[in-house]
Amino acid sequence: MSHATLIALAAEAEHHGNVQLETLWYGIVAVIVFAALALVTLSYRNVANRHSGKAEAYAKAHANDVQHTGHGH
Repeated sequence: MSHATLIALAAEAEHHGNVQLETLWYGIVAVIVFAALALVTLSYRNVANRHSGKAEAYAKAHANDVQHTGHGH
């Protein structure tokens, strides 16, 4: 069989079923994966403020070590 014959036979074949229902699981899996990633992202929310006492103590102890160059900070 030639390549053109195979393409013609594939075009003639009838597709049974609903293509949308066959591919629905891809969307469901994607939603589950993105929801899990969102939960991981939200778990890191406000982490910097959990240790603000240590950060302030470090900033006070090393206040002279910071070089203020012309960046406006």
